[in-house]
Amino acid sequence: METIFWTSAKPTEDTYILAATEKGLCFIGSPNEGFHELETWAQKKIPKATFEQNPPKLQVATTALDQYFFGNERHADVTLDLRGTDFQQSVWNALQKIPYGKTVSYGEIAAEIGKPSAVRAVGGAIGANPVMVFIPCHRVIGRNGTLTGFRGGLKLKEELLTLERR
Repeated sequence: METIFWTSAKPTEDTYILAATEKGLCFIGSPNEGFHELETWAQKKIPKATFEQNPPKLQVATTALDQYFFGNERHADVTLDLRGTDFQQSVWNALQKIPYGKTVSYGEIAAEIGKPSAVRAVGGAIGANPVMVFIPCHRVIGRNGTLTGFRGGLKLKEELLTLERR
């Protein structure tokens, strides 16, 4: 049985749940959604997991999240354990290549992974991103420049993009 280690972090006025397996960070929750969001995700991705609140196991990720909200773009020290289909993994890998402070469209991500007609599927994979901020799905916008869906809410998406443009 796999253990999911978790903690809460408060890098801003919002509280985030962070979770990791022995392999790496696997989940960052939406602001103020609490532990139940992690439980729901885990039921789908690691159904027989047990949970252990363990802040020291997540110290590197917690510090990296704090630093991000202070304007430090680097979080390379955080190892990820991503649970998703091959298609989702390819989209998430493409997202990690988007430079800090830049935005791209869903179509550009589809083209990047060699599936230019799979724009909607790319949107679905982006929506399934379990590690917001570290896999920067907030940097993906509509082709006309509009802000589109984001698990953390459009207000947070706008705040993250503004933070990165400073």
